[in-house]
Amino acid sequence: MHKIVFLDRDSLIANVRPPAFEHAWQDYPATAPHEVVERLRGASVAVTNKVPLRADAIAQLPDLKLVAVAATGTDNVDLAACRERGIAVCNIRDYSLVSVPEHTFALMLAVRRSLKAYARDVAAGRWQQSTRFCLLDHPIGDLAGSRLGIVGYGALGRRVAEIGRAFGMEIVVSSRSPVSARRDQWRPMQLPLSSLLMTSDVVSLHLPLTDETRHMIGAAELARMKKSAILINTARGGLVDEAALAEALTTGTIAGAGFDVLSKEPPVPDNPLLQLDLPNFILTPHVAWASAGAMQTLADMLVENIDAWAAGNPKNLV
Repeated sequence: MHKIVFLDRDSLIANVRPPAFEHAWQDYPATAPHEVVERLRGASVAVTNKVPLRADAIAQLPDLKLVAVAATGTDNVDLAACRERGIAVCNIRDYSLVSVPEHTFALMLAVRRSLKAYARDVAAGRWQQSTRFCLLDHPIGDLAGSRLGIVGYGALGRRVAEIGRAFGMEIVVSSRSPVSARRDQWRPMQLPLSSLLMTSDVVSLHLPLTDETRHMIGAAELARMKKSAILINTARGGLVDEAALAEALTTGTIAGAGFDVLSKEPPVPDNPLLQLDLPNFILTPHVAWASAGAMQTLADMLVENIDAWAAGNPKNLV
């Protein structure tokens, strides 16, 4: 009988149905790094959303056969150590094709239209004191007619492109793989990252965090962007040098940013982006993925992955 341990069950607000095979299931609301080995001792299946599984812990878990990641990103799992020990790793794919793109555009619209600044003005009573019927103290830009640069063109990047087109935006893409035409024969222009940064009005990141992509947006890249441009990140915090971004926002190197992710989560108090109190920067707590519908889809796919592995037909292997 397989022992299954979910290390951070409270990260998934959804109904998780029992797998179809004989098993023992143990939930933990959350798990600290020093608790991982003890809680997974004797388990053949580990379920983790964001709890790290590093090589030293994996080496102490001889019974472990599957790591079922309750997310798309797998940067919290030492994949090389798993491969060395024959441990399968699977993840969840394309479960948030509605939730993440919608949050991306919520951030994009909020920054582009200065919603945070105007909401602050109303809360401070400035509209009530106005001699005109409206306040026009902060810039308001339309998405229509602007260029949207998408960095990373997987399923989420493609969906963001589709929504951007519906807004009337011009779409350009930076991708490691050639961009093929969709069913309607539409294909965005593919540009090198440097050209995309220099010419886009909005830059949106949609790619995984790897050794190659870590800090791919730093001071030099931010300096290449238009002063009127904004940066959106609903992917991974480590893609951007946060100190460089804080400096760019403070000095006006770029016009604004909307982030849903940080390099360390939960964040440490001295993260430079937490120190910002600027009307042109919005930070949400890694919730772009977390609509009710997306979380239930994730939970269903999670158990499907475990069932497929137990049946000898693993899928979504990393």
